[in-house]
Amino acid sequence: MLTWKDIINFAVNGNPTPDQRVEKSDTEWKDQLTPEQYRITRQKGTERPHSGALCTTYDAGKYNCVCCGTPLFDSTIKFSSGTGWPSFTQPIKENAIKYEKDASFGMVRVEVMCNTCDAHLGHVFPDGPEPSGLRYCINSESMVLEKESVNE
Repeated sequence: MLTWKDIINFAVNGNPTPDQRVEKSDTEWKDQLTPEQYRITRQKGTERPHSGALCTTYDAGKYNCVCCGTPLFDSTIKFSSGTGWPSFTQPIKENAIKYEKDASFGMVRVEVMCNTCDAHLGHVFPDGPEPSGLRYCINSESMVLEKESVNE
């Protein structure tokens, strides 16, 4: 289980190696994504709080990167943070997420990105629930929910 100390270590000393890399040109990303998805994932944008479709969704499944399809988070570790963005306590795998220091807007935060394609996802904070104490605050537009199929 990742802790805040691990997150800071990754942001300062380098990230885990991803299972694979996906790299595309700016034009390829623009052709693939909606304008809002492109603005958020490729230009480090943020959606308005409480506006994302995945904010209040708690269906079972995996939250995958909208750009490359890499699984990022599992629905079992999603929680209601009251912040207006989907929130998670851990990534699905340690090497799914990339961390960078973000000193924009006059504050210091840790930006989280897809470690496979560098898509901006949001930020991680040390104010989440136990046992990890982490809150991954993620833009809905940066993910797609792959719902679990229910066997009947």
